[in-house]
Amino acid sequence: MKPVGAGINPRDVSPGITRRTLLSGALAALPSKRNVLFIAVDDLRPNLGCYRDRIAKSPNMDRLAAEGIVFERAYCQQAVCGPSRASLLTGLRPDTTRVYDLKTSFRKALPHAVSLPEYFKNSGYHAESIGKIFHGDELTLDRPSWSVPEQYPLLPKRDQYVLAENKDANDPWKKMSALERADVADSAYRDGQIAGAALDALERLKGQAFFLGVGFNKPHLPFAAPSRFWDLYDPNQFNLAPNHYLAEDASRYARQAYSELRSYADYPEKGLISEVKQRAALHGYYACVSYIDAQVGKLLAGLDRLRLADKTAVVLWGDHGWHLGEQDYWGKTTNFEVCVRAPLLLRVPGFKGGLRTRALTEFVDIYPTMVEACGLAPRTGLEGISLMPLFGNPQRHWKKAAFSQYPRDGVMGYSMRTDRYRYTEWVKPDGSAEEVELYDHARDPNETRNVAGLAANRELVAELARLRRAGWRAALPEAKRG
Repeated sequence: MKPVGAGINPRDVSPGITRRTLLSGALAALPSKRNVLFIAVDDLRPNLGCYRDRIAKSPNMDRLAAEGIVFERAYCQQAVCGPSRASLLTGLRPDTTRVYDLKTSFRKALPHAVSLPEYFKNSGYHAESIGKIFHGDELTLDRPSWSVPEQYPLLPKRDQYVLAENKDANDPWKKMSALERADVADSAYRDGQIAGAALDALERLKGQAFFLGVGFNKPHLPFAAPSRFWDLYDPNQFNLAPNHYLAEDASRYARQAYSELRSYADYPEKGLISEVKQRAALHGYYACVSYIDAQVGKLLAGLDRLRLADKTAVVLWGDHGWHLGEQDYWGKTTNFEVCVRAPLLLRVPGFKGGLRTRALTEFVDIYPTMVEACGLAPRTGLEGISLMPLFGNPQRHWKKAAFSQYPRDGVMGYSMRTDRYRYTEWVKPDGSAEEVELYDHARDPNETRNVAGLAANRELVAELARLRRAGWRAALPEAKRG
């Protein structure tokens, strides 16, 4: 039997199908305009069944994975929501967008940039956003990207935490518990409302080409979800982080003293977090993951009911990872593996599903991937590459490295993940590396010891430094470097 797409003459197909699409494993005929359901999940780690987490209850995301491709090693470009989303949605890296914080719009540095949804809008699609797609405050919502104003923008945390009885308008975080379970319907919380609004949008948009962004807030703190999702888990089943301490010989810049979980009233600002409290936090995180999984299930069922599944590409991503006690930290904003690695699932009608790839991939790749998946004209000037060829051969040679970064105390931490190593340079404004970190994932997958200073690794560090400084283009597959 010939592989899908084999024996097809590219000159005999419709204009919407490119030679690259055929070579990456497409069927012979694609719809002229494939819809996009673009699902963002805040603070979502790869703690899902489809990522081989045996505890997680995530049947709907697992179903999506089984019908598409799982990117096992996908990395964000900066592990905090504003910069990560700006990078993903422009296909450009933080040093190009100049977005390193939660208050800066990419339009400041790039007033004429065309975002991913904006490109679809300019290509004849209706582009709509429900929930958090861009980092959602008035400074960073991006109105040119959408056909209609964004719905459900991110509101202050006390408004997300709709059932809290211990709120204090003057200090909403400190008077608030990090955990909440309540015997309520899904729609009592904002994410249930977002799912409902998204289903309404699918019904309304079913007769036209659409790019629908749906952004869920959980499992972002506070870990608040209906009781039925808490009931899926026993807190005693969770394994505490084996590396519950900062890595040996880690850089002083490796993580900040502030830990997001500790900002809530029921967790200590400093010192030991008890095992009971750690298990409670893990319980809450997983409950929120299952709550979001149920909302994703509603969207997938809606596509089926409206007969849109065969016309709609679905991509689901978490904007970055999150420390669940690893490195004695509970939060984001680091360059460690658990913080920059996040789930990425893609289902494209007409392409084989049930695939997995360990290729090093990056969130800047999502923009060109969705453009190719929908047969649009390729975009030039992007700083990622389409992942569609991995549908044809998930094990093919791919990038040498994935790149992330995080600023701290006047230096920029540039981090690079190769097949075996995580290499990080903390670079001063003059371009010199003040401190260096090296973690060997073959021997130390939990990143417990920085071995950059070992004499035996001197040549390795020099080699990785050259690749890091050569930049992302040097890490591309040879065929993609032009």
